Amino acid sequence: MANILVCDDDREIVDAIEIYLSQEGYQIYKAYDGEQAIEILKKEDIHLLIMDIMMPRLDGIRATLQIRKSSAIPIIILSAKSEDSDKILGLNIGADDYIAKPFNPLELVARVKSNLRRYTSLGSMNPDSRLIHRVGGLVINEENKEVTVDGEPVKMTPIEYSILLLLMKNQGKVFSINEIYENIWNEEAIGADNTVAVHIRHIREKIEINPREPRYLKVVWGVGYKIDKQ
Repeated sequence: MANILVCDDDREIVDAIEIYLSQEGYQIYKAYDGEQAIEILKKEDIHLLIMDIMMPRLDGIRATLQIRKSSAIPIIILSAKSEDSDKILGLNIGADDYIAKPFNPLELVARVKSNLRRYTSLGSMNPDSRLIHRVGGLVINEENKEVTVDGEPVKMTPIEYSILLLLMKNQGKVFSINEIYENIWNEEAIGADNTVAVHIRHIREKIEINPREPRYLKVVWGVGYKIDKQ
């Protein structure tokens, strides 16, 4: 079962999350600021991180920035604020998902399971799935979950990989923002525009020489995104 690190300066919230997730069989590690979270990540095999934004010493924003330099584990941002600006900020710094306080325990558990499924899939090795998807110099090898551009490996988060794989497996097909969200997050797309747009921008920054003039990941204005057949 997965190891989950919960980081929040409110100990009651950490304890409450531990109760909800322990009932699902997860092993819970606790931290109360960003520095503690980073130290635990160095010592333990953590599969998912739930990170509060506002914390003493090292807040969730700066901690996530540091963690993303060396780790692609799913990060769910937790914050008392529900404004879009906080959600976008969390996604911009590399978070995979966002939950606003006060949160519904069932929603928290569902999002943890969804992110872990993507992470497990990204790291799995399936010898019966020797699929390679290629568009010009962009290649996805599903056997080893590797993305390369012109022969150079590209490091991606689980969500970025899943979005790119969806488009690569359906070359030429235009996916709307809602279709991308529902395919990747497996839930109804409500207010999904900013979430998808941030991840698309991150993918472009990683696979395109000039993200403003993309070779691969194209926008069809007013419709959605696609990868052209080549």
